[in-house]
Amino acid sequence: MMQPQIILLKEGTDSSQGVPQIVSNINACGAIADAVRTTLGPRGMDKLMVDDKGKATISNDGATILKTLDIVHPAAKTLVDIAKSQDAEVGDGTTSVVLLAGEFLKQSKPYIEEAVHPQVVIKAFRRAAALAVEKVKELAVQIKRSNPENKLDIYRDQRQMLLKCAATSLSSKLVSHQKEFFSKMVVDAVLMLDELLPLNMIGVKKITGGALEDSRLVDGVAFKKTFSYAGFEMQPKKYENPKIALLNVELELKAEKENAEIRVDNVQEYQAIVDAEWKILYDKLDKIHKSGAKVVLSKLPIGDVATQYFADRDMFCAGRVVDEDLKRTMKACGGSIQTSVGNLVDSVLGSCEKFEEIQVGGERYNLFTGCVRAKTCTLLLRGGAEQFIEETERSLHDAIMIVRRAMKNDSVVAGGGAIEMELSKHLRDCSRTIAGKEQLLIGAMAKAFEIIPRQLCENAGFDATNILNKLRQSHAQGGKWYGVDVLNEDIADNFEAFVWEPSVVKINAITAAAEATCLILSVDETIKNPQAGGEGGPPGGMGRGRGRPM
Repeated sequence: MMQPQIILLKEGTDSSQGVPQIVSNINACGAIADAVRTTLGPRGMDKLMVDDKGKATISNDGATILKTLDIVHPAAKTLVDIAKSQDAEVGDGTTSVVLLAGEFLKQSKPYIEEAVHPQVVIKAFRRAAALAVEKVKELAVQIKRSNPENKLDIYRDQRQMLLKCAATSLSSKLVSHQKEFFSKMVVDAVLMLDELLPLNMIGVKKITGGALEDSRLVDGVAFKKTFSYAGFEMQPKKYENPKIALLNVELELKAEKENAEIRVDNVQEYQAIVDAEWKILYDKLDKIHKSGAKVVLSKLPIGDVATQYFADRDMFCAGRVVDEDLKRTMKACGGSIQTSVGNLVDSVLGSCEKFEEIQVGGERYNLFTGCVRAKTCTLLLRGGAEQFIEETERSLHDAIMIVRRAMKNDSVVAGGGAIEMELSKHLRDCSRTIAGKEQLLIGAMAKAFEIIPRQLCENAGFDATNILNKLRQSHAQGGKWYGVDVLNEDIADNFEAFVWEPSVVKINAITAAAEATCLILSVDETIKNPQAGGEGGPPGGMGRGRGRPM
């Protein structure tokens, strides 16, 4: 007698399992790695992504590209996540981490197809990743601090290291031609911050027009001139040592919001109501004037009466200041944001050495420099096209993150594929001392590390096989810092050539890539629920949300 078929899942559920499922996941991740493959390194190409609203983004940053792509494959999303985590944790190396994960999976694919159990592969990869991280830590070079007595020397050595790291990060970006200019700017910006190095204390303002070299770093706070009323032009635009009032108060005659009804019998009563309104406003203005503040910033609008009042008394005001800018001004100049004008004493007012309004391109900017608490700075970026400035901002963000990391961990390794080749050699040597299947798998991971130098060569149009053979030879002879020299189509000692990266970038990339690989290999079944209301939706197959063509 035939057994009746047991139905567990709803009709239309898509489930696939076993080896074909793992292989299919590996292929999907390979496709993701291929999407960012060509952006690696100084000769990497850029990608242009257009979203559904028609906004174009040009980028070279792995994490930005993967965020912009709308990826639906569940396993491939893991790679997007590790790129995001690398971006959040260290800021740079997002393309490398995706490439490494893609290559680890690609190297494990033949073993999975030949029925090696995924758990064996995972165990070997975990072991190899631990060996690799250990080796990076062992190889990393602590930047020698000259003599600890001399503060200036330490500062100079550290600064040199930070400049090298920033320049390495910027060399693969769109602004690589101006990397000297920008790496100096980035290092100065980070050195202005306090010990915690908070990212949000570096403001970035983008102004179209002008050349890239017109970008500047403001030691303090800068923000765009806000919307202003009549009388604004009569206000002075420059002060030495002004006191700054930061308010969250509306300084204009309010239109009655509530449907209040006031019945008046005669004109005098009506006049009294109007006078009361004006008196309230003038009282506020008078209190601000008496507090001694010369610059008044408010989150809420400052009306024309108030603007005129301040102009007559040689004061400067700006209403509708963006919250973030107001907070940065508060952190830089001291003081606190007041919600009423009743208690404007000196302790709640900020101060700075110099306040001025300057013209940058077609915009006017308010600059606060020489701030008492100055642990903040602002980058004013210039450039031709909007996309170009945005990409510059992303590139500088990566460089800023790298400099922050390098300040916290002052050990560096050589970039340009040098450290990967050394790890590859180290793992290959280790694998030969291990018996059993792990030998092959650790060897496979060793081969996977070569993807970075190989891709650097391919992106620059070199003969990858030839250069990799030279690299293997020099690493076997003990040249541990030899990597690809993109400028001369050869190999070079990248440590001597100052292609430096903080070792934490590599450690994070290896750990994240290995974890993602193990995660994807450990999934052997995917069950997809049928789309709710798929059959019973409106005619024409258009359900809720995005309509899919039949």
